[in-house]
Amino acid sequence: MGTLYYGDNLDILRRYLADESVDLVYLDPPFNSAQDYNAFFEEKDGTAAAAQIQAFKDTWEWNHESRSAYEDLEKRADKLGGVMRAFMEILGPNDMMAYLAMMAPRLVELRRALKPTGSLYLHCDPTASHYLKLLLDGVFGGENFRNELIWPRTNAHNIASKYFSRIHDTIFFYSKTPDYLWHPQYLEFAENQLKRYVLDEETARMVTGQDLTMTGNLTRNFEWRGTRPAANRGWGLAIEELEALWEQGLILKKKDGTPRLDGRKVFLDEKKGKPTSDIWMDIERIGNTAKERLGYPTQKPVALLERIIAASSNPGDLVLDPFCGCGTTVDAAQKLGRKWIGIDITHLAITLIKGRLRDTYASELQMKVLGEPTDLAGARQLAVENKYQFQWWALGLVGARPVEQKKGADGGVDGKILFRDHPDPKQKPQSIIFSVKGGGVGVKDVRDLDSVVTSTGAAIGVLITIEEPTKPMREWAANTGSYVSTFNGQKFPRLQIRTINQLLAGVTIERPSSNVAVDETFKKAQQAGAKVQEQPRLGL
Repeated sequence: MGTLYYGDNLDILRRYLADESVDLVYLDPPFNSAQDYNAFFEEKDGTAAAAQIQAFKDTWEWNHESRSAYEDLEKRADKLGGVMRAFMEILGPNDMMAYLAMMAPRLVELRRALKPTGSLYLHCDPTASHYLKLLLDGVFGGENFRNELIWPRTNAHNIASKYFSRIHDTIFFYSKTPDYLWHPQYLEFAENQLKRYVLDEETARMVTGQDLTMTGNLTRNFEWRGTRPAANRGWGLAIEELEALWEQGLILKKKDGTPRLDGRKVFLDEKKGKPTSDIWMDIERIGNTAKERLGYPTQKPVALLERIIAASSNPGDLVLDPFCGCGTTVDAAQKLGRKWIGIDITHLAITLIKGRLRDTYASELQMKVLGEPTDLAGARQLAVENKYQFQWWALGLVGARPVEQKKGADGGVDGKILFRDHPDPKQKPQSIIFSVKGGGVGVKDVRDLDSVVTSTGAAIGVLITIEEPTKPMREWAANTGSYVSTFNGQKFPRLQIRTINQLLAGVTIERPSSNVAVDETFKKAQQAGAKVQEQPRLGL
């Protein structure tokens, strides 16, 4: 069972997350890297450039809000208050200070929500990792620091510069207390390690030898069954233990039947693999052509989250991601049988996560979504608060994707659905274009949409409006003709108007059905259990 929350994670953590209710936290917050991250939606015909829409702005500004947050923190008499005062002394009131003032109260709430046996993994890059490490020490205590994990997020770049290529991310692993849950993780053996194992004729199992002697302990430097250790070594076991191993067939022998010094049998089928270190070179980034890639900025491999979840939680435990982006954490948690909570502040992310999980888990998925408008009043409030969030939410109601938000670049188009309404995959897919209005509307809006449908060659145009359409609007839409499906000749209104009330009530767009026309609006996540393109794992 999972829950998605739309909204500011600090508010949601304080309002909905009970003390000591979460088993594991993973967060991949914006890094303060002074970049804008765009989601990419590739066109299927290969002729047009990928559409982009800004998913989040990874910058933080020192302003009244961040100063207020800092002033609350500096009053604390604990380690965190000391760390924040030291940061101000070093950094002064700048954007990095604003970022740290934003992160600090969220980390406090995450620690509060963690069970005593719980752990937190914070994913970051070198931009702010050194500050975040001190911040985590202030919140969790330096004694609860467990690991600084290194993961190469990209390949080396051939860029002429006066520093080495920056290719890795850092993941800080902290526990809430010393009594934390832990399951060791193992890597597959590399080929050169597997070559050490040979078939054991006595047991028909793959086996290698382990030294039976040790340096010093010369009181055990004696001959046993025809074999004696080197002059400076002795047997590592007492004679009774050696005899017991011999009787059990657990000693490798020389050709003459005497025991080998490196003869204690170690069976491959009893080895779990090589223990995972704090440098995770075996999990590669998501390649540009990987089936796992969904087009969301900063998307991480599912394998990365699977390792974290497997190491620090049990099946049925609750996993929390307060910056859940495109939902890799909740996807991995669902796959591994954990309960989960995801929080994000953009409706674009919530829409992508819902689609990803439904594509992957279908009828197995049990999910609640909280914080989205559920009635007209909530929709009106969202439209007033944030025009683009309202647009993304409204487009999510019909399964449309947003278009690039550049001033004057959309031609009055806010969203798009792509569908293939012909048997030839080489032909360009058809499109349904959307215009979303959160305020007053009139017949001009329908005329404008009609013009864009004509100029772009779209199959259908849909006006989504928060207000009820006027009679002239309905009449204009009704008189614009029909789109005729090339599959079965079925007709659909060329211009359609849908109110938010209608969409909330379950009224859909009139369009070729999914069993006839293939929807190509979003890249589909593969169903659970389907054969997928695995992320490469390198034996170490």
